[in-house]
Amino acid sequence: MVNRSRAIALVLAGMAIAASATVATPAPNTPYAMPTGSVTSQPIGHYDFCRAHRDECSIRSQPSAPPTITDHGWDIVRNVNASVNSTITPMTDMEIYGREEVWAYPVDAGDCEDFVLLKRKMLIEAGFPVSALLITVVRKPDGEGHAVLTLRSSDGDFVLDNLSDDVKPWFRTPYSFLKRQATFDTGRWVTIDDGRDVLVGALR
Repeated sequence: MVNRSRAIALVLAGMAIAASATVATPAPNTPYAMPTGSVTSQPIGHYDFCRAHRDECSIRSQPSAPPTITDHGWDIVRNVNASVNSTITPMTDMEIYGREEVWAYPVDAGDCEDFVLLKRKMLIEAGFPVSALLITVVRKPDGEGHAVLTLRSSDGDFVLDNLSDDVKPWFRTPYSFLKRQATFDTGRWVTIDDGRDVLVGALR
């Protein structure tokens, strides 16, 4: 099996990662960003994860515009998404740990939250700002809960998903968006006001 260090090396080797993303001057939010609401409850799996990784859940960020991502940066984003999808075997927490809702960095297998955690870690190591990489809880069309990684950018919010190698704008996915990490605090969560009907109508 491919371990986490190997998965990271597959993507980052040979890349000039320091210049992959630059933070833009604060400006009004792009109309293609998810409309977020008030602070809400933290998923129990993330709460337990934060107890084990306190330093990762206590990062505060000042309000800022989403980063402007270069062409090279987008290449890294797509490579990270596809690489993690291909190197980590999908398995449930019950199959791996014998219990429900364990959020952890995967070594060779994991569920949707674990895919998100690894992709987020790899992109942070590649130079992307923490405030632009947000764990997000959604509901699939069949009603099942799911987790994806939201990437905030000056072009809008995009989704990295273990069920697809394509990095898509959030409003082009089939999901209902429920809540995500707050941009200002990695240990807090906010609601998502899923206004895609209005947005898509405006694009037609």
